[in-house]
Amino acid sequence: MAGDLEKPDGNHGRASSHGDSSDEFERIPGAEGHETKGSSGGETAVEKQDSHIVKVKGKDEDLYAHLPPAEAEILKRQVDIPAVEAGWRILYRYATTNDKLIMAVSALCSIAAGAALPLMTVIFGQLAGKFNAYFAGTVSHSSFEGTISHMVLYFIYIGIAEFITIYISTVGFIYTGEHISGKIRAHYLQACMRQNIGFFDNLGSGEVTTRITSDTNLVQDGISEKVGLTLNATATFVTAFVIGFIKSWKLTVILISTVAAIVAIMGGGSTFIVKYSKQSLQSYAEGGSVAEEVISSIRNATAFGTQDKLARQYDKHLAEAEKYGYKTKFVLAIMIGGMFMVIYLNYGLAFWMGSRFLVDGELSLSSILTILLSVMIGAFSLGNVAPNAQAFTTAISAAAKIFNTIDRVSPLDPTSAAGDVLEVVEGTIELRHIKHIYPSRPDVTVMKDVSLVIPAGKKTALVGASGSGKSTIVGLVERFYDPVGGQVFLDGHDVSTLNLRWLRQQVSLVSQEPTLFGTTIFENIAHGLIGTRFENEKGDSRNERIIEAAKMANAHDFISLLPEGYETNVGERGFLLSGGQKQRIAIARAIVSDPKILLLDEATSALDTKSEGIVQAALEVAAAGRTTITIAHRLSTIKDADNIVVMTEGRIVEQGTHDQLLTQQGAYYNLVEAQKIGDTKELSPEEQEKIDAEDSKIVRQKSSSEDPMDYEEDPDDKNVANKLNRTASEKSQSSLALQGRRTDGEVEYPLWTLIKLIASFNKTELHWMIVGLFFSIICGGGNPTQAVFFAKEIISLSVVLVSPVTGQAIPGARHKLRSDVDFWSLMYLMLAIVQFIAFCVQGVAFAFCSEKLIHRVRDRAFRTMLRQDIAFFDKEENTAGALTSFLSTETTHVAGLSGVTLGTILTVLTTLIAACVLSIAIAWKLALVCIATIPILLGCGFFRFWLLAQFQSRAKKAYEKSASYACEATNAIRTVASLTREHDVLQHYEDSLNEQAQKSLKSVLKSSLLYAASQSLMFLCIALGFWYGGNQIANRQYDLFQFFVCFSAVIFGAQSAGTIFSFAPDMGKAKHAAQELKVLFDRKPTIDFWSEDGEPVTELSGTVEFRDVHFRYPTRPEQPVLRGLNLSVKPGQYIALVGASGCGKSTTIALMERFYDPLSGGIYVDGKEISSLNVNDYRSFIALVSQEPTLYQGTIRENILLGADREDGAVTNEQIDFACREANIYDFIMSLPDGFSTVVGSKGSMLSGGQKQRIAIARALLRDPKILLLDEATSALDSESEHVVQAALDKAAKGRTTIAVAHRLSTIQKADVIYVFDQGVIVESGGHVELMQKGGRYSELVNLQSLGRHH
Repeated sequence: MAGDLEKPDGNHGRASSHGDSSDEFERIPGAEGHETKGSSGGETAVEKQDSHIVKVKGKDEDLYAHLPPAEAEILKRQVDIPAVEAGWRILYRYATTNDKLIMAVSALCSIAAGAALPLMTVIFGQLAGKFNAYFAGTVSHSSFEGTISHMVLYFIYIGIAEFITIYISTVGFIYTGEHISGKIRAHYLQACMRQNIGFFDNLGSGEVTTRITSDTNLVQDGISEKVGLTLNATATFVTAFVIGFIKSWKLTVILISTVAAIVAIMGGGSTFIVKYSKQSLQSYAEGGSVAEEVISSIRNATAFGTQDKLARQYDKHLAEAEKYGYKTKFVLAIMIGGMFMVIYLNYGLAFWMGSRFLVDGELSLSSILTILLSVMIGAFSLGNVAPNAQAFTTAISAAAKIFNTIDRVSPLDPTSAAGDVLEVVEGTIELRHIKHIYPSRPDVTVMKDVSLVIPAGKKTALVGASGSGKSTIVGLVERFYDPVGGQVFLDGHDVSTLNLRWLRQQVSLVSQEPTLFGTTIFENIAHGLIGTRFENEKGDSRNERIIEAAKMANAHDFISLLPEGYETNVGERGFLLSGGQKQRIAIARAIVSDPKILLLDEATSALDTKSEGIVQAALEVAAAGRTTITIAHRLSTIKDADNIVVMTEGRIVEQGTHDQLLTQQGAYYNLVEAQKIGDTKELSPEEQEKIDAEDSKIVRQKSSSEDPMDYEEDPDDKNVANKLNRTASEKSQSSLALQGRRTDGEVEYPLWTLIKLIASFNKTELHWMIVGLFFSIICGGGNPTQAVFFAKEIISLSVVLVSPVTGQAIPGARHKLRSDVDFWSLMYLMLAIVQFIAFCVQGVAFAFCSEKLIHRVRDRAFRTMLRQDIAFFDKEENTAGALTSFLSTETTHVAGLSGVTLGTILTVLTTLIAACVLSIAIAWKLALVCIATIPILLGCGFFRFWLLAQFQSRAKKAYEKSASYACEATNAIRTVASLTREHDVLQHYEDSLNEQAQKSLKSVLKSSLLYAASQSLMFLCIALGFWYGGNQIANRQYDLFQFFVCFSAVIFGAQSAGTIFSFAPDMGKAKHAAQELKVLFDRKPTIDFWSEDGEPVTELSGTVEFRDVHFRYPTRPEQPVLRGLNLSVKPGQYIALVGASGCGKSTTIALMERFYDPLSGGIYVDGKEISSLNVNDYRSFIALVSQEPTLYQGTIRENILLGADREDGAVTNEQIDFACREANIYDFIMSLPDGFSTVVGSKGSMLSGGQKQRIAIARALLRDPKILLLDEATSALDSESEHVVQAALDKAAKGRTTIAVAHRLSTIQKADVIYVFDQGVIVESGGHVELMQKGGRYSELVNLQSLGRHH
């Protein structure tokens, strides 16, 4: 209330006093003047509510400067993180001697494997030289054959050596990488478990998750196979140039220019690519967050019909992303084109310069070939060094962040053995002169000089506004924080001298948001036994203890009804149980160890009245005979406390029992009044007596007088039973209706349909496509053409200059050699330029098409998602997260079925077909032998790249499960700490890591075989070609020209084709993505706001009628929600729906908005059934204000305008101002520095709950609705904001048909008619007074919530 200091904050699982600020945004203190008052002062309450303007604080200011040094020291100690020096050594901190040995061996193997590749060029050159000599007649037939076999064997030896070394180095590096990063992971989680809670408040829950999931993956990535690849590439580069310099230093120096060119192209290109793709990702991320906001609040978007406005907003971001994506692909095209150009220019240069040296007698033909090839290989290997080395540096910086946490010494370390342990615990707690400040919010003093004694075995209750320091007391008793002044005593011992782990084992905590872990119910309750004397109990006594606790917590019955009983897995964070059920399991967990001290932090505030009664009863049984500290927002829950402590702004104002405090008429009295419901006065004595009897009966049931197990039943629990045993004869109307509805089957579309779908998005770019495909074919022709040039160059260089007979120079031979070589070198220049142009043009054309494609697909997918009805979003697989990631990832994969892929396929086909045709035409025998090796070479080229990608993604996938386990633990760190589960969590995590490491070792051993093979088989193929070709040449079947054309066209062609393969986007992913999109696009929702069908609605008077409506949610067909609902509303009436949770109140609202259609029965507005009306027209007359107000990123003005059902331009400022005044928010907006242009932050995070809710009301009023639907519009607020918002709602409801759902009955007393729901039907209706006199369900609900004196 006073000051929004204690917002419930989901991450920490309790109403925490530091949920709403990072260290940049601080709420201004001093704006929390809090005078207690009744419900009268509406207007001042508004002003007070809105006095927190958010102030932005500079990053560098010292946050603690205003505090005395001693206090600042205590706070700093709780949040400071020392920085670790980042060097490559830290990566290997946990490497064992074994690891180091394996790494050394692997490194040697990598270097050997790298050196082998250039050695091949020496053999290649020598073979070519031998062929040349044979034709020149300087070598005899027999010695020629001998040399050939000899050289071919060398190829085979190199191939075998390459296989072995690559296998060893890959396996070795991947194994050690996995091993070391596994240790880092375990140490990191261990360090997290050791930290104090203040450390986590400062981090934000996402940060630990990021470290565990992505940063450890980055480290592993940097120290695994990438190290081997870097060493390999470096060794290749060095060896290649060593060979070159040995053969001829002059030519090698000249050819180094190639290296410079390639490095410049790769380096320059990749910096641009990185820059543009960053920007593209950035603008898409903004679009993604728009999409996420919209999808997670789809009901709101549907209700207000704002899908189109929001989709346009999303589209703006897409256009931006498209622009940068286009630039990225454009640069990539130039880069690939440039690479091919440099290759061909390099051939030309080498032959041209080489011929000069040859003529001068400085070089032989074999040396020229060796140098040419080895420089090429060396230059390309250099290109491989950079990206892999980058992975290493990324790993270092990621590791630094991780080690920062690992090396941090925690000021409150739950794993340390230091501190005393008391023999006997009484349970008396005393706070002496406590001053407390949360480390994450140093400018707010939460408690000032508080002294309080909590006697052993008694029940003490803390009440007060939110932000008054109630939860803080719990945090201090659990010692989550150290106070900056004063001490906390347990039985007269200062808790800071006691062992922390032992202290937490004496105390059990039940918080507002119960956190369960993703294991069985039995295990969840057993977590409460950790560290107690019962921890190692086995067998029956343990089971009995757990079942006993469940019985005390009133949970045994519903657990027994579950199909697997106590062995039921609750899912992550207890997803599969209702709130009341989770809370009772949490209570069982808290009392199973029979703790001395029980802390209840608003344990029932998140529940509705009925579940609350049951949980409350369970708590009272649990609290008997223990020291209990209860914090309650609802005062009805603490009437029987031995001492009630009232707190305001971190001070204790008064304390005493319920009756004493009421007589004092102080702060407590006012709180009670505020929550009290107008009692009905006119009751006859008989009725009075009857009500008293009822009342005492309820009280009797609640207190544990006769039998502690005598409870009311929770409605949720009955349903469990109904779900399990319903026979066919009892089928209700709605289940029959549901049987008629068929499920959406998954359709498998043929590939052709999918390609047509994708092509339809690129219709307008057809001419671009054709240009791209034409140039793709030209790109493919480069290699075979090059083969002819290569052979011609060799022939030209083989011209005999000196006659072997006379030893004299042959006249004219030198000139002929030089002019031939010059001609073919110029042909290389021509080829280089043509290829460069071709690659650029096709790259640009396809970049344009594919970016347009991705943009259109995303836009259409998003619009189609928004078109779906609400039932679609209820399905488990369609959570906001899943749909958003579908938009960001699946849509980009689609490009794999577009022109780019087609272009790649055409290029590869052209290369292969041209090569085969060419070589068969020139020398068919040799051609066939070489063609036989094509599949192997293609496979090698493809697998080499594919497997590297596999290694990376395998590592990521492998750790997803253990990472999500670790994140579950760190997100629930308070629960883990209060249960002292630290060792337990670690043990689990390490087990799953070890299991993972074993699994992945097996898979690596297999996949590395394939990788090593893909690197080494190439040598064998070359050996085969040379051996067969050499034999044909020996028999004078073929000449040099035929041999070299065939050999280089087919073998080098296939190699380059294999490499191009790896550039192609992933086809498999593309097909899958297109399949998903087709399913999405074909899905026609039953309630379709795109359709023009239905009768247009021009005006509504606002009569509403439900006639015998039956309904079940499509996702939970076995659960009846409405079973024959009848209700009618006259124009302008204010009606209220009340009842326990799950009885169908909110469903009624959803059906009014036509989010769903009823299974049977009908809903009539002005006498027409709503399904016959045009859905957009109909919804434009209705406005919805829901429990969680939805705001989108943008300004306040934009958010309010979303309510308008006309274009933004048509809304005048007067209308906006009027709506805001009606909603009680106008003055607040005007008090902000930017007024209506104030940015609200993502999901409205810069505003408090009450402010957001009032903006939502203004938005609803802007459309001037005939029917106003309020779905628990104030339930998420505390009493004070509630008054303000309630006043705004009452104002808004005047003169409109209003249907309100309320949990807090005090908010709907003034309603014209109150309908009481139970199990999907209306059990009673009437005005407040009338229903109170009836003494039926309504008065029971009221009594449960009311707070009158004990009778």
